[in-house]
Amino acid sequence: MTEVSQTESAVVKQCCANIYGSEAARYLLGDSFHPGGLRLTEEIGLLLSLGPESLVLDVASGKGTSAIFLAEKFGCKVIGIDLSERNVTDANAAAASHGVSSLVTFRLGDAEALPFTAGIFDAILCECAFCTFPSKQLAASEFERVLKDGGRVGISDITKDKLSIPGLDGLLAWIACIGDAQSLQRYADWLSSTGLVIQVAEQRSHYLREMVQGIRSKLLVAEIMIGLKKLDIPGLDLGKAKAFSSAAQEAIAAGYLGYGIVVATKNS
Repeated sequence: MTEVSQTESAVVKQCCANIYGSEAARYLLGDSFHPGGLRLTEEIGLLLSLGPESLVLDVASGKGTSAIFLAEKFGCKVIGIDLSERNVTDANAAAASHGVSSLVTFRLGDAEALPFTAGIFDAILCECAFCTFPSKQLAASEFERVLKDGGRVGISDITKDKLSIPGLDGLLAWIACIGDAQSLQRYADWLSSTGLVIQVAEQRSHYLREMVQGIRSKLLVAEIMIGLKKLDIPGLDLGKAKAFSSAAQEAIAAGYLGYGIVVATKNS
């Protein structure tokens, strides 16, 4: 993998954060910005053994949907970090509207430089974001650092088994969590290289197929409504989005793109 410079890294991170906080992203992805939605979030929560005593870090927490769900489902306390100020503001407002502000808070934060002391979290969740981190090794090391002994980290992410896929390159690919996606084994290797012990590494590619099919349907509706002057979504380039989603669908069918989960434990 080609190393990303510090300047390029900052650009990629901020572009992704800005796009994820946009109206276009909300229209296409809904409240849960990852394949599988809250069904997969619950599955990972169970694998992380969450309960009322758990303190959880949600890395790249977006609008707060997963963090709020975990607090409501498992009674755990959750701190979410995100690079988008708008996401942090919206997520804290959402926590208040759900009545879980005593359990869930959100703040600005970078996965490669977590603003926490060592060994304080019982669990870490990172959904559909790990592959966008320019230094995945540094992020994995930060995960291990802030976990308690016996704590667990669970990630879900795009998997890619081909270096370059036609139609799925450039900055849009980074924003769509494809640009630097890796194989499931590679994600597991980054975590295990820090000393974390892999418990689960499994594919969940049917969730990605569902998401892409849903996006393509929304794009069709958007094209019709925009043509009728009944819909305006700032930041949405219909032509590029349609071409990109079509290429993604073909790559999934060919087995080049997938979606998987990895769960690892920090042994004492």
